[in-house]
Amino acid sequence: MSDIQEPTPGAPAPDEATTRPGEYIADISFEEMNLSEPLRRALAERGYTSPTPVQAKAFGPAMAGKDLIVRSKTGTGKTAAFGLPLLEKIPADEKRVRALILCPTRELALQVAEELTTLAKYKGVKVAAIYGGASMKQQEDALEEGTPIIVGTPGRVFDHINRGNLKLDGCDHAILDEADEMLNQGFYEEVTRILDRLPKTRQVLLFSATVPTDIQNLIARYTTNAETLLLSGDVFTVEHIHHIRYDVSDQFPKPRNLIYILEKEEPSNAIIFCNTRDDTALVTAVLNRNGFDAELLNGDLPQKERERVMGKVKRGEVAFMVATDIAARGIDISGLEYVINYSLPEDPAVYLHRVGRTGRIGNKGTAINLFSGRELATFTVLEKKFGIKFEMREMPAPEEAMHLWTERHLRELREGMGSSIFEGFLPLASQLKQRPDADDLIAFLIKYYFSRLRMEKAQAAGETEKREPVEQRKPVERRGKDRERDRE
Repeated sequence: MSDIQEPTPGAPAPDEATTRPGEYIADISFEEMNLSEPLRRALAERGYTSPTPVQAKAFGPAMAGKDLIVRSKTGTGKTAAFGLPLLEKIPADEKRVRALILCPTRELALQVAEELTTLAKYKGVKVAAIYGGASMKQQEDALEEGTPIIVGTPGRVFDHINRGNLKLDGCDHAILDEADEMLNQGFYEEVTRILDRLPKTRQVLLFSATVPTDIQNLIARYTTNAETLLLSGDVFTVEHIHHIRYDVSDQFPKPRNLIYILEKEEPSNAIIFCNTRDDTALVTAVLNRNGFDAELLNGDLPQKERERVMGKVKRGEVAFMVATDIAARGIDISGLEYVINYSLPEDPAVYLHRVGRTGRIGNKGTAINLFSGRELATFTVLEKKFGIKFEMREMPAPEEAMHLWTERHLRELREGMGSSIFEGFLPLASQLKQRPDADDLIAFLIKYYFSRLRMEKAQAAGETEKREPVEQRKPVERRGKDRERDRE
């Protein structure tokens, strides 16, 4: 899923939607934007009725060919803000590259490409994603066949330009998505070299939450009389997110503190953010050992494995994704209720990007934070500079957590009993209880049952994925990486 206004499971009634803040609902409809029938059809099929303000305000200037600088925070619909005018302008039978969209991460590039492909469903405009870690040959084939919209990461895009696979002499539109993050990752030189290959008459659309010095240099160098749309400025707001603080106990290993909190809060799904790759591996292993469905996502994973994990997350087959900022930058998960900070980041702005994965398009979200004394500086800035109020909650005692853990598993076992015929095994159960190795055997059977239960849920989700149209699926849906890895 992307930044476009996304209906959540159990979509709100119209009167509920109108209670959302103005930054998420524009005062005009898609019909009033005079969109073509194929685009209106694709939007209606997905249940979108109203554009967000960034989509409504960017559409006219973008269609008029103006350069645009759009400052809008995450979760306000930026993908459709540049996607809709692009798809209106590009004819269905176009083969040459007409638009180049640069993104800071592979996951964001894939996400944007998927969203534009969905919006172009009835228009017939092709979209290709070009990023490191994937097959160069497949990307070469897509370019050779003729694809008018290219979405990619700077490293791999520049490689294709150097190899002669990607020709930009006819490219009319350049879009920089999350430009500040792209330059934070050290892509300034590659971005400028790519933009230098474009025709002088190209249109530039730059989307960025902030406008630091490097962005100002790009604006001065590559835009002409650019129109600025200021929808969020440098002020990050998290007004739809409830922030919770747990002071972790040094008596127990930190992963054990996390388990206790999960037992108490019972989140249905979450991204769990760690500051290091080692922590993602440790936390994922501990969660799985304790009966939680978890997958890790970090910069060490091969691209195919990253895509496998993201596929499971989007299909709702895994409840917890344990990720670093590098891997999770820009990931948008429909219906995500919780973000959990296993460790607070050193940079307070990163905290705001993390928790922005929930509370999307005006929905409610919860951020749970494991806090220790080492993170006092970050916590203080978040409170004083950004005005975030944290609700203090007491860590559950080990006895309480064990009780909650037991009750959770008993509930699931009883639910399974309700639809099973097991009377024939009662004599065996009676015999098992009398054996000296009864605890080991029962523990194995319980583990086997819950493993099978997770497998059946995953298979059921896969069957739903096959049956439902792409636009009706319910996904449970990104910071820097070095440029060499991006080219792999």
